[in-house]
Amino acid sequence: METMTFLQHYWWLVISLLGALLVFLLFVQGGQSLIYGIGKTDEERTMLVNALGRKWETTFTTLVTFGGAFFASFPLFYSTSFGGAFYVWMLILFVFVIQAVAYEFRSKPHNVFGRKTYDLFLMLNGIAGPLLLGVAVATLFTGAHFTVNRLNIADLGGNTSISQWTTPWHGLEAVADPRNLALGLAVVFLSGTLGCQYFLNAVEDATLALRARRTMRTYAVLFLVFFLAFFVSLLFADGYAADPATGTISVEPRKYLHNLLEMPYVTAVLLAGVLSLLWSVVEGWRGNRKAIWFGGFGTVLAVLGLLLCAGWNRTAYYPSLADMQSSLTIANSSSSEFTLKVMSFVSLAIPVVLAYIWYAWRSLSRPPITREEMQSDDHKY
Repeated sequence: METMTFLQHYWWLVISLLGALLVFLLFVQGGQSLIYGIGKTDEERTMLVNALGRKWETTFTTLVTFGGAFFASFPLFYSTSFGGAFYVWMLILFVFVIQAVAYEFRSKPHNVFGRKTYDLFLMLNGIAGPLLLGVAVATLFTGAHFTVNRLNIADLGGNTSISQWTTPWHGLEAVADPRNLALGLAVVFLSGTLGCQYFLNAVEDATLALRARRTMRTYAVLFLVFFLAFFVSLLFADGYAADPATGTISVEPRKYLHNLLEMPYVTAVLLAGVLSLLWSVVEGWRGNRKAIWFGGFGTVLAVLGLLLCAGWNRTAYYPSLADMQSSLTIANSSSSEFTLKVMSFVSLAIPVVLAYIWYAWRSLSRPPITREEMQSDDHKY
């Protein structure tokens, strides 16, 4: 394998891993969407919000890191999607901004808006955030309305934008595709399932634990329904394949099914992730406080497998519905070899960063949230 090809595959692996970690960390959003479903009193809701408050910044930081890594390694995707589908990305940014505002001011003295207003902000972030991110990820398979013309950069008339969006909705049209909605709803219910498992781990209260277990069971079933709807449709869908010699894009029937058959290691990762997720639901129903780790591990593997299926094996990871030859692949949208190589050396520090995150996670999770702490702690979200 040539150096450039290796680097492109390596960085798609890194991007996929960051995306998988982000989806796992959306348990914060899933938990926020349930603060009124599981918490029936103001004290119980405060316990849940404070348990999530220990982790919300990790999710936000991972989202920013994911976007930054995409920009550095595959800048053409960044400019095409973030610059074209900006209505969707601005909505995502908005719901994450109000999340930060809610955690900062929810329990501040002289709160003129009231605690319920900020609870509403958290719930809006908890539902809209995973939904919009799921829809955005689904377009990596179902495609988007854009064109790419590199010659525009030399346009003397001033229209130097390489990528152009071809609809006035600028990404919102993705919601009209049932497949995109199916994955978006699957991410919503997955984040809710993980949120319930996190409450089992981080909150020490028998009443809340029982409600979390019951809610988790319902959300897990709904997640499976929507995920299977998306996954089955994906297996029978046409995909765009790139000719390795010329870069020409062509339609390949059942492309993603072929990818899974031709890359058995990716299929094994995906199946292992789904099985670990299912096992986490069983353990959570039994009341095992460590169910979140099975769920988190399964989520990372499952999402990693899906994203590798989208970008490897000469697959267009961002199909263009307006002009097939404008579709993006890891070969035609990556940074230069020098940039990818330099960043690869920097990426060797990732295990150190992950170790620090693990240490910080463990430190912030001890001890679990209790009613007594909410009555005595002066710093509360």
